[in-house]
Parts: sequence; structure tokens; C-alpha cells
Amino acid sequence: MKHAIPLRRRLLVRLLFTSVLIAVCSVAATAWLAVETTTRAIREEQGQVLADDTDILRRLSGYAATHPDWSGVQETVRSLSRSTGRRIALTAPDRTPVADSAPPGTDLPPRAAAAVDPLRTDTFTEPGAQLSGIDPRAVGPYELPPAERDRVRLLAEKRRGCFAANGVGTTITRLPSGRSILVDENGTVDGGEVPTPCADGVLNTLTATEEKALDELTALARECADLGQLKLYGPLGVGLDLTRPPPRTRYLDPEDRADGRTADRVAEEARECVDGARRKQLDPYVAPAAELFLGGGDSPLPTFDMSAANKAKVFGVTGLVLALTVAVTAVLATRLVRPLRALTHAAQQPPDLHTRVPVTTQDETGILAVAFNELTERRERLEAQRKAMVADIAHELRTPLTNIRGWLEVTRDGLVEPDPELLASLHEEAVVLQRVIDDLQDLAAADAGTLALHPEPVRAGDLLDQVVAAHRVAAEAAGVRLSTRVDGSPWLDADPVRMRQALGNLVSNALRHTPGGGTVTLSARHHDGHVLFDVADTGRGIAAEDLPSVFDRFWRAEKSRNRRTGGSGLGLSIVRQLVTAHGGTVSAASEVGTGSVFTLRLPASAPGDDRGGTRPLPPGGEGARDA
Repeated sequence: MKHAIPLRRRLLVRLLFTSVLIAVCSVAATAWLAVETTTRAIREEQGQVLADDTDILRRLSGYAATHPDWSGVQETVRSLSRSTGRRIALTAPDRTPVADSAPPGTDLPPRAAAAVDPLRTDTFTEPGAQLSGIDPRAVGPYELPPAERDRVRLLAEKRRGCFAANGVGTTITRLPSGRSILVDENGTVDGGEVPTPCADGVLNTLTATEEKALDELTALARECADLGQLKLYGPLGVGLDLTRPPPRTRYLDPEDRADGRTADRVAEEARECVDGARRKQLDPYVAPAAELFLGGGDSPLPTFDMSAANKAKVFGVTGLVLALTVAVTAVLATRLVRPLRALTHAAQQPPDLHTRVPVTTQDETGILAVAFNELTERRERLEAQRKAMVADIAHELRTPLTNIRGWLEVTRDGLVEPDPELLASLHEEAVVLQRVIDDLQDLAAADAGTLALHPEPVRAGDLLDQVVAAHRVAAEAAGVRLSTRVDGSPWLDADPVRMRQALGNLVSNALRHTPGGGTVTLSARHHDGHVLFDVADTGRGIAAEDLPSVFDRFWRAEKSRNRRTGGSGLGLSIVRQLVTAHGGTVSAASEVGTGSVFTLRLPASAPGDDRGGTRPLPPGGEGARDA
């Protein structure tokens, strides 16, 4: 049934609207970009000023980190002022002047630009950052005297030579404390993984100065820890590179959390103790906190205003772009909509016509047309299969029902006596009917996803033994030898009843197509996380052109549909459904005149509880058995 598409929902209208919207946005973005570019060019000088401000803060923070007071900072302030052209003033937190590049009596800017406190900022590892960390240049008691510096430098030279001899390139870097360390091209200390001949541990051993400072830090941290009822084990760990994050505590006693504090809270309190101890230790070695004032940057930034002539040009170009966009979009949309209309027309045809559409393009629309044609072909093929399946089901049910009805009628008319032989024949026909109905029920449950499975750990060898035992009598009657072989002791999680059904269908199929004197071999092995079951026979084999159809419903190699040689044609379909329900796959290989091999591939599992005890190996090789 055809439905009228509202104008606002038509593809052509939506494409036109989208194109117009894109054009408007493009023009607006172009105009904004022009204004922004002009404004940015004007602000480049301001950007340089901001970079200068960052350098000023970094230089002054470095001075405070390496001097115990501000007494000599005046010359540094004047030098920075001359190089940047900015007024620089330092005051105490109460606005008491410390140093100023402007003449005395000059008013300060209305607000401070930043606070200079090396114990609560880090402008060394992150220039200009206002962080809560400690400036790594504030080394205080960790600064090495000249003798220790020279000794560590010699050790670093020796370590670098060892690294070079082992194919690792490094360079020597001196830290603010005076200690020399090795870094590679990625900045990794000691080149990442240290070669074994170079791992002497001498270079990274703390010097006497560092050990003394570390002992002092540990004592200060323990004072805080005791107040917070924290217990620290051993001395605090401190990295040789003081530009890294501050040291952390070692393990904490779990009993310290008995007061309800979480482990994260305890760790946070311990970190605060350590940070406080470091600041207390470094405080005598750094200048006190100061306020930084910067002048010359309070004037308003210039802006850009578009003139009336420029506005007229923008609007004119906008109209031209919109007109071109609409025209091009209309042409393209018409070409795009035409094959879609053909698809819509074909889809609205009666299903029994199986209408195809011509493929005229190689773009997405053409791909859609190809997919539509393929879908139509699959639907036509499925319809043919459905009709054939209905005919096959009717045939499978009609034959035994006709036999039962005929014998019952002649018995009712008194033409035949209901002797045991007749009753056995009727019973056999009823069993055939029941088997077909059960097979159809299993297939229907598998198709609907309601096939009930009860998986449990199963040993592959036990499954083969049970299947062989169930078919031993049939094999002997047919003169076919049944044998099994199990490599190792593979296990799988599976429904043993359904697995016996699947393997039993394969064995029945093999016995049916294997002449007297032949062999049917069942084997199991573990391979690449899966358990593989093979059912091989020495029968007539299957033609190569028939192999893709062996698992189709009601397909039989015996075209005469003789139940003695062809069965019902549902057994292999059930095998595939059962294996798929277990998360596995089934495949077939065959050669005419040689035999066939059906392989089930199922996920393996860990060995289960072997309550049956160890199974003895019969003669003929590991896991080999004959029935």
C-alpha cells in the first residue's frame, strides 16, 4: 500500500534544508574567522606579555627556592623589568614593600598577579603553574656539597660508560640538589631497564648529606603521624630526583583504621603529614611568601568592528553561496532520489512476484539495490524451500499413515488376522511416525531458541563409549565394525543426552551408508581450546557437489527417498542444531568410494570430578577401543 510522504519528510526537502543550513554556517564561520584572525593578530603582543609574566613568576619562585630571604632580590627584579618592559613589585602579604622596579611611592596595581611561595607552588616542572606542591628547586638540606657532587658525577660517568657498552645511550643530567642522574632519549631515569652488568646500585645510593636530611624528614613526619594516630614503618622513601612528586609513606598498619577511617583517608592523612614535614624542613632555607604585582597590563584590549561596506560584501557573498548550494543540491538530490523511488516501487509489489530493481550506480544507493536484489533472491529461495519442506513432511507422514490405515482396514474387514507379525509391522510404522514428529519438534525448538539444555562436565571418552554401546547391536547386524579412539582425556561442558543424540545420529547415518565388512570409527581429541569429535566411515561417500547440502532438512543422498538407505532426512539437521546450541560447529568431508568424516567442534573445559575412576586403556594404543 502506498503512503503519501509529507513535504517536510521528503528526502529532497531535507537535503535542501541541510545544504542551506551548512551554507549559512559556512558563511558565518568564515566571517567569524576573519574577525577572529584580525583580533588575534592584534592580541599577539598581549600573548607575548603573558609569556613574560610566566617567566617572571618562574624566575622569582626560583630565587625564593634558593635563598632564605628576599634581601638580594632587588637586582633580579630590575633585570627582569628591563628585559620585559613591565613594572615588577614584590610585597609581603600585608603589602609591606620588598622590592620594586618603579620609583618609591608609586601606587601598586589594584590586585596581585600571583603569590610567590616556593613551598606551595611548582613553576619549575610546570611553568606558570599555581599548584600546591613544592618547587623542586627548593632542596635545602638535600643540596650536596662539592665533594659529594664530584663523587656522584664520577659514578654517573662510570654508569653511562657501562650503559654504552651494553648498547643503551644515556646522558648525564644534574638535578637542583647537585646530584647527577642518567636519562635516555625518553627522559627515563637510568634508561628504563638497567642492563645486568650495570646494576651495581652505587649511583643511586644516598649520600651522607641526603641520609641526614632524610632522617630529619622522617622524624618530623612521625611527630605529625603520632598526633594523627598513624604508624609509619621504617624511614620515608624519597626519590633521588626531587622534581618528582614528594615522597610517600610506606605501608600502614591495618589496625590504624579501626576508628572507621578508610584506607584512602589514612593514606591522605599520611601524605599531608609528609608534605607538612617537608615544608617545615625546607622553611629555613627558602624566602617567605610574597605577593607579586605586575604593571603595564591593565589597558583594555583592542577589538575589531566590521564596517558597513564589509557587511554588505559578506551578505552578498552569502546570497551567492546559498543560491549555488540550492542549485547543486537540487540536482544531486534528484539523482539520489530516483533509485530510491525505484526501490520503493519494487518493495510495494506483491511478494509472489519477487521483483528486482536495476543497479545503475556504484555508490551507496547501488549497494542498497544489490542488497535488495539479494534479499529478494533469498526470499524466493526460502519460499521454494518452504514449499519443498511442506511436501517432504507430507510425504514422510503420509507413507506410514497409509500403511497403518490400510492394514487396519483390511483387519477390520476380516481379511487379515491381527497376528503378532502384523502388530509388529504396525508398531514399526508408528515408531517411524513418532521419530519424524520428534525430529520436527526438536528442530522447531532449536529454531525458536527454546531447546532445553542441561550442561554438565562430561568426559569425551564416556560419551563415545555410551554411543558405541547403544549402536553395537545395529552394527553387528549390518556387519560393520565400530571402533573408538580418544587422545588424552578431553572434557567439555555439555548436555550428555543431547550430545549422545547428535553423535548417535551421525553413527546411525554412517551405519546406514557403510556396506558389510566396513568400519565406523569414533574419535575425540583436544585441539586449540576445543574438543573435536570425528565420526568416520568407509562407506560410499558423498559427491563434492552434495556436501554443502548434507545438513539441509529432508536432504538425502538417496533421491528415491528409500527409508532403508536414506532415513527421514532430518538427522543431520538436528546434529547441526544441537551442536550450534552448545556453541560449536559441525563440518563434513567426503570422497566418493572412500568414505565420509563428520567433525564436531565444541568448546573444551577443565577436567571435572572423575567419580568413575580411571578408565583402563584396551589393547591397540592409547584410548583405542573396538565394538
